[in-house]
Amino acid sequence: MTIVAIDFGTSNTVVALLEADTQAPRSLSLGVLTRRFAAAVGKQLAIVPTLVYVPQAPPLLFGEQVRSQRLQYVDRDRTFTSFKRGLAADFMPPPRHIAEQAYDVPTITQQFLDRIWAEILAQGVEPSQLILTVPVGSFERYLDFLQQWSQGLNVPVVRFIDESTAAALNYGVPSTQSVVLVIDWGGGTLDLSLVRLNFDPHAMVSQAQVVAKADAYLGGEDIDRALLADYRQGEKVDDSPITTARLLELAEQLKIRLSQVEHATESWLDEATFQAYEWHLERDRLTDILEAQGFLEQLRQSLDEVLHIAQSQGLGKSDITQVVMVGGTCLLPPIQDLVTAYFGRSRVNVDQPFTAVSYGAIALTQIQTVQDYLQHSYAIQLWDPHIQDYTYYPLFAKGTYYPCLRPESLTLQAAQDGQDEVRLNIGEIADSQQTEVSYDALGRLTSQQRLSNNTFHALQPHNNEICIARLNPHGIAGRDRLQLDFEVDAQRMLRATVKDLLTQTVLVDRGAIARLE
Repeated sequence: MTIVAIDFGTSNTVVALLEADTQAPRSLSLGVLTRRFAAAVGKQLAIVPTLVYVPQAPPLLFGEQVRSQRLQYVDRDRTFTSFKRGLAADFMPPPRHIAEQAYDVPTITQQFLDRIWAEILAQGVEPSQLILTVPVGSFERYLDFLQQWSQGLNVPVVRFIDESTAAALNYGVPSTQSVVLVIDWGGGTLDLSLVRLNFDPHAMVSQAQVVAKADAYLGGEDIDRALLADYRQGEKVDDSPITTARLLELAEQLKIRLSQVEHATESWLDEATFQAYEWHLERDRLTDILEAQGFLEQLRQSLDEVLHIAQSQGLGKSDITQVVMVGGTCLLPPIQDLVTAYFGRSRVNVDQPFTAVSYGAIALTQIQTVQDYLQHSYAIQLWDPHIQDYTYYPLFAKGTYYPCLRPESLTLQAAQDGQDEVRLNIGEIADSQQTEVSYDALGRLTSQQRLSNNTFHALQPHNNEICIARLNPHGIAGRDRLQLDFEVDAQRMLRATVKDLLTQTVLVDRGAIARLE
């Protein structure tokens, strides 16, 4: 049996492999796509930068081919970065037209994953099981994309798991009993999972229960922009795309260096004016920026949210046996200091920041049952003409453990005579974090607020309604016509069974909602 796990990240992607004759997973090197560096004595870490570049002539360049030439900074128009972030967005960035060809987020993502898969197969790996990790706060459209992509790979078993939950498994198996909190803060998102793990050595049964989760759409790339905004307060530099790209590169380098030293300096030449600049940043100033711009407060809020949910489940802070920090942003000392202040140094672990998620996904194969719950609510969006606003008919509430069935059927009537189909706008409702930035008269960043509100994310792009059923014969206004039974399967996909009450026939049997048409 050969198991492959892919941790598709905003900044970096890691592929882990476990073969039948080995006891532990390893990160898989994928030829020219991979960036390699020492992870420990005698061990090499293989990471694929999540980058795609469209050259003047094919083929496309991926991963380390792009990073090693700094193409993401010198030719941004042809380089795609952070496309993971846009994959599940309500309003994706418009397609980018390069050499008379359109490249949108799904296309670039598929080509990136296709190339990674081709490299896996080229090394003679024949996966019997594939495990894909997803962010805690990802919406079903993101999961649906990965499911459709994986269906064409001819792998017998494909499974999905939250990224931070996977990391918890990496540290908790095969412990007899443990409660692991994972803080996964990478380039694009902050995810937290509190997982209770139980192992019965007599029955050889392992169980994992996700007790609490939290997420925020905030990552290392946002910190880079905050550092740049702070630098521009003291230096008069133009805001051209080329200069901005160069300064964001330096911001990332300074941030990485400050993980090891107290202060760092980078020099650069403005090629437009031929003026030399020096950017000096101290760790204390980094802490001040993270505090002023709300990054540390967001982490506090997420920790408090998880601890509050855990308390309602009978778990206190002292019951947490281990706190695991993964992702590049967790390497920043101010982040680690905050977490250490919450839990104490003895419980905090930061030894596998880049591989814990993919290795933990492999550990999923040792778990007989995983209990996880919905991070978002499912609902039908309805327009109420009386209040001139949308209302929502709930299907499943946030916090419901899945797989699950809705206990009550939903009965729908035809809205008018001769109606030949029934359409609904079904989606997920989530608490979202929005960032509001204020500038003074000189264009300096002066304040930042984080606002929470409920947002509806339709399962179909652009809020398109989903065709639940076509009616034959056509409907009669006011008469009950369809019976809908909803469920969420083990892969967190919303499914529906649709029965025509007039003909007593089942029109759809457990169909995935986003693909009913």
